Amino acid sequence: MAKIAINIATGSLQQQEIIVGIDLGTTNSLVAIIHPESKKPVALKEHNSSSLVPSVIHFGKNANITVGNEAKQYLVSDPANTIFSVKRLMGKTYNDVKNNSASLAYKIIDDEYKLVKVQVGNIFYSPVELSSLILKELKKQAEHILKTPVSKAVITVPAYFNDAQRQATRDAGKLAGLDVLRIINEPTAASLAYGFGTSSNSSKGGEQAKTIAVYDLGGGTFDISILNINGGIFEVLSTNGDTYLGGDDFDAAVVDYWLTENTFAGEISTHRQILRLKAEEAKKYLSSNELFKTVYEEKEISISRENFEAVIKPIVERTIASCKNALKDAGLKKNEVDEIVMVGGSTRVPLVKEMVSAFFEKRLNDTVDPDEVVALGAAIQADILAGNTTDMLLLDITPLSLGLETMGGLMDVLLPRNSKIPARASRQYTTYKDGQSGMKIAVYQGERDMVKDNRRLAEFNLTGIPGMPAGMPKVEISFLINADGILVVNAKELRSGVEQSIEVKPQYGLTDEDVEKMLLDSMEHAKEDMDLRALTEAKTEGEQLLQTTEKFLQKNFDNLTRTEISETSLAMQALQLSLDMNDKNLIQTKTEELNDISRPYAERIMDYAVSKAMAGKKI
Repeated sequence: MAKIAINIATGSLQQQEIIVGIDLGTTNSLVAIIHPESKKPVALKEHNSSSLVPSVIHFGKNANITVGNEAKQYLVSDPANTIFSVKRLMGKTYNDVKNNSASLAYKIIDDEYKLVKVQVGNIFYSPVELSSLILKELKKQAEHILKTPVSKAVITVPAYFNDAQRQATRDAGKLAGLDVLRIINEPTAASLAYGFGTSSNSSKGGEQAKTIAVYDLGGGTFDISILNINGGIFEVLSTNGDTYLGGDDFDAAVVDYWLTENTFAGEISTHRQILRLKAEEAKKYLSSNELFKTVYEEKEISISRENFEAVIKPIVERTIASCKNALKDAGLKKNEVDEIVMVGGSTRVPLVKEMVSAFFEKRLNDTVDPDEVVALGAAIQADILAGNTTDMLLLDITPLSLGLETMGGLMDVLLPRNSKIPARASRQYTTYKDGQSGMKIAVYQGERDMVKDNRRLAEFNLTGIPGMPAGMPKVEISFLINADGILVVNAKELRSGVEQSIEVKPQYGLTDEDVEKMLLDSMEHAKEDMDLRALTEAKTEGEQLLQTTEKFLQKNFDNLTRTEISETSLAMQALQLSLDMNDKNLIQTKTEELNDISRPYAERIMDYAVSKAMAGKKI
């Protein structure tokens, strides 16, 4: 077994090895490293090929999975089995994404309050599993180019990603066989790539304070972040944007223009996909030319740069509105922003540069490749963690993840490994049974998915919760690690104010060797851990659905037809049997079948109850 030396204070690796920077993007992803000779960040690519790997996955016959350019060709020919824009689903429930689900050609499971799952045939995939396939491909390509194993990475996420989305990204890395040393914000990475926050950019050894606006317009998403950089510390002051706005909308606007200007035979939908690819070509061509022409359906279709700018201007104006909001939220005026950094391939469009420059009344900083800038910054951060760059401040961090035991013996991480300290995190939980008056709070440390494989630090009971139906109490559990590394765990039932806390001492009695072994174990068992977690979650979900359905039947028996009762009973039996078979996909299929049967009559009874309650009342 390979021995890895770890600095307990920083969590960074002592032996010299390659730590890669990864930009896991909505549309494209890529890997970068610090070049061993030039000491400058470079994006990895094969000879004259692009550094960009499309974030697309295709599930073919005989379990044949392809990722990247090879998968992209199936977007038109096999859309139901070709998954794209997975990043938009990370850490989300169906309720979060249902308004945009029509734009997805593949099936997502519509249980409103559960985390989104993607169905391909009879198999259910979480966004974590799908993202891990993209990361696996990036890892494989990096190893092929570098001719050396790659097992450690820094991965970037949007500044607006919440704790669940960051943890999902971390889990995807682990499942891909990567030890994710740090999750960093994309605008922070872009700023690093431009040299902000380093001594090379300031005569005062990196201590000159700067305010930077990072304008990031990708293929499918837009965000604007305002950062304050002082003495190597990056603070996000505000972030704004639109997760469904990007260069794809420019293409769609061009397609609409062509469909208005030309008449094509047959259904419009049959033309859209092919015209979209031609529109993408037009967008790139018009960045340096005045007129784009092509032939489609034996017709010459064209668009001038003037008309192109006219159709995309309303889209760019939406990004400017976000810039205004970001400045307002940060409490800043335009003249208080020192630099404007441009990120994302869509910022190559001249009109975008003109409008952003005009809004901020400043020249833009767009000298670094906008497609690569985030990955290059991640590589710089990786170099800092490897101990090769010392002109930036790295705060102390937690050597191992800290979390709680949840139903089924799962570890729910609140503070991931390598979180900077002091740090605070909180999450809300609820009760599982009606009238439950207490809740066991068990605190664990480690990287495995099941608490039995991690180290228990402390345990206490929150008692005195008022008797309420299952799911009604709201128990907020917060972790606070102070500058001395002392962990305070606090549990509070928000409706009644019942509260209790416990203090856990620093370092928790672990040696370097203990940490080392826990990290190696988590890497070696990542796949089986994730499979066990997915099975446990499916079982828990199935058991909860059986309980709620049984209660609903008892309460509303007289309002149901014989057929509804019979079909529901059979579906419940099938689900109960599947729970004993330890097959995640079978359990999820039977859970979906029971949901599909019960949803129509549950909605009918709910509507009837509401109309009865509202009878004779005016709103």
